Amino acid sequence: MAPRLDFTSETFFRDPPQAIAALRATGPVVATRFPLVGDVWITTTHDATAQVLKDSTIFTLRKEDGDVAGLRWWMPGLIRTIANNMLTMDEPDHTRLRSIVDEAFRRRAIVAMEPRIHAIADDLAAGLFASGSPADLVARYARILPLSVISELLGLPMADRPRFIAWANAMSSLTNVVSFFRLLFAVRRMRNYLAGQLQIARERGGEGLIAELVQVEREGGEITPNEMISMVFLLLAAGSETTTHLISGSVYELLRSPGLRDWLEEDWNRVGLAVEEFLRFVSPVQFSKPRYVRRDVELDGVQLKKGDRVMVMLAAANMDPSVHDRPGQLDLERKPNRHISFGTGIHFCLGHQLARIEAACALKALFTRWPRLGLAVDPSQIHWRKRPGIRAIAKLPVVAETGGTSDAAARFATIDRSLAQVN
Repeated sequence: MAPRLDFTSETFFRDPPQAIAALRATGPVVATRFPLVGDVWITTTHDATAQVLKDSTIFTLRKEDGDVAGLRWWMPGLIRTIANNMLTMDEPDHTRLRSIVDEAFRRRAIVAMEPRIHAIADDLAAGLFASGSPADLVARYARILPLSVISELLGLPMADRPRFIAWANAMSSLTNVVSFFRLLFAVRRMRNYLAGQLQIARERGGEGLIAELVQVEREGGEITPNEMISMVFLLLAAGSETTTHLISGSVYELLRSPGLRDWLEEDWNRVGLAVEEFLRFVSPVQFSKPRYVRRDVELDGVQLKKGDRVMVMLAAANMDPSVHDRPGQLDLERKPNRHISFGTGIHFCLGHQLARIEAACALKALFTRWPRLGLAVDPSQIHWRKRPGIRAIAKLPVVAETGGTSDAAARFATIDRSLAQVN
């Protein structure tokens, strides 16, 4: 067993490169215990990570009996139903479901959405301090932008946005078994809501991906009613949660490194390059879903047995010094950038183009509107949610303008008052 590393600790999330380097020193594939999952092997190198993700015949998301590899015996049927989506399926079911929504996420379709995405971001940036200063950038900007975009893409009423925000906040609170069972109530309500939206589309038609799924169903397409609910649930959750933390993590890094922010603001044509580095360095998705080992196999010199489970550590692959020069350093001009944040193989992220454009629009709109945006607290006061597998800043208090040293000292002397205003 590798040295026990708390993947939900403040120490780990505050300085992933240091923790990952120590873990990699024990081997390219190490055995450990992961919250909610249990005993599992994890990869610590780029090569081992890529091998697991690409070889879907040996490393599968389902066991021989069809059960999802990451589910535990004590998890209720509701979770099993929601988990029955393309993200947890092997071939041919993965392609069967992905092909239904693939067209909506192709590059030309997403690029066509860019002006609308930027307009949403600009509107949110304009209202960032509408309720006062400091403002929590996570709650008032980074979370709302991707939720608004995916809601429009799905064809969900914008009037229901407060529901989505509440559900997203509930999902972010998942840290252990106790919080898992607390989350069930929110998941059940979300599932029932989405089932209702699908039924409305069946009866009245509509726009967006939900209406398109109903049309596929009407034409006899290969998708069941439960798979439709799971599909929409997945797109709404995955299409917003991870991008939220990419945006907030990127803003945090720029606010504590003014030189990098100045470099980016000099020429916004650089934002695409910067987003690629934020994807690598922030790594909002730290781990993949568990996979089942179908037969005895050697993985990067480590012997795994049939029946073992393995999770790839995307954050570790992104910090592998054999692939990335000075991996622990944020370099917005990094070329080439071989990050693996969207995975690889058949499960390469469907929404990668959308996430990239949302992050770029979010940064440009925010810093164009508020060029002197600053942290309302010292960086040491920023904390991450204790959620395994996701690197998520809990709150990011910001102010519209940053002053000199005396101004900063005054702000930090009133941290408690500032945080109370954010809350």
